[in-house]
Amino acid sequence: MKKDETTEETAWPHPRRTSELRGQSAAEGVLLRAHASGRLPHAWLLSGPRGVGKATLAFRFARFLLAPDCQGGGLFGGAPDSLDVPAEHPVFRRVAAAGHADLMTLERGEDDKGKPRSVIPVEDVRRLLSFARMTAGEGGWRVAIVDAVDEMNRNASNALLKILEEPPPQCVLLLVSHAPGSLLPTIRSRCCQLPLAPLDEAVVADLLARHHPDLAAEEVAALARLADGSIGRALALAAHGGLDLYRELIGLLGTLPRLDVQRLHKLAEKWGQGKDPQAFQTGMELLIWWLGRFIRAGSTGRPAPEVVDGEAALARRLLEGRPLAQWLGLWEKISRLFARTEAANLDRKQAVLSAFLDLENAAP
Repeated sequence: MKKDETTEETAWPHPRRTSELRGQSAAEGVLLRAHASGRLPHAWLLSGPRGVGKATLAFRFARFLLAPDCQGGGLFGGAPDSLDVPAEHPVFRRVAAAGHADLMTLERGEDDKGKPRSVIPVEDVRRLLSFARMTAGEGGWRVAIVDAVDEMNRNASNALLKILEEPPPQCVLLLVSHAPGSLLPTIRSRCCQLPLAPLDEAVVADLLARHHPDLAAEEVAALARLADGSIGRALALAAHGGLDLYRELIGLLGTLPRLDVQRLHKLAEKWGQGKDPQAFQTGMELLIWWLGRFIRAGSTGRPAPEVVDGEAALARRLLEGRPLAQWLGLWEKISRLFARTEAANLDRKQAVLSAFLDLENAAP
């Protein structure tokens, strides 16, 4: 399945083909007002958690800039009320087909052998530099979208700085970032920063139900809570049995402080060497999310709403037995273990066993 047709893992339409953006009207309003001012910044850093609509907003703004006939006609004939470009508009169709000469998109994509690349290389950014310096083919704006700028290697980041330091006229750069703190400070300082907030749980549930009408209402509600404000995460969890994995996870954790060894090895086998290669990533991300969630509950004194029965009592029992700092240290340790296992292609089953045994040692 090609990346320009769907997003990874979810079968959700690629942002270039998505017409609707929910829950981000404030961020859209910022872009509208900047455009109406006549002094549109040349570079924007669209930041926030994965799956909240950053890339969708970038393509939505790109279509708006490339369709001058959609930039007027608000309620009283003045400034437009939204960035909407109808799906039947020629610009929408050309952007959806990746065929607009004045729009360039940089993504990790695939290498010459058809395998997913780990980074956006410097060669792609050099092509972007040439693109940005050309005159717009249709006499208006040229727009470049980088999704995501966090995935550039060091040389690519330095090459991008050349464009940011000497911005070409009538060219807008839209940089999508999941972790803006990891970027070069000089990149952040040369962009207008626009953070996008997590979506309301009700919005995630509504979008998920529309895309997965086969799901029962209680499953939709549970997945929306697990998604933590990200429709992309909700769709990925639905695609990879995330709710069942989470139930198994909470069930095993419920046997602390002495883990059920048979259940532990069964879960480690499923996550680390099972039929679904995505199970390890999904399961470990859920474990890390659960740890972070109950640590936040302990620090604020406000219990998090349950996704499955019994997890609130489990969190309460664990928090009462050990200092919060110890749990935070464990969260950091398991997060590093997960990242190292993925980066170095280490034994996944052993990583799962190590994470749960660390939890057992920490449990009161």
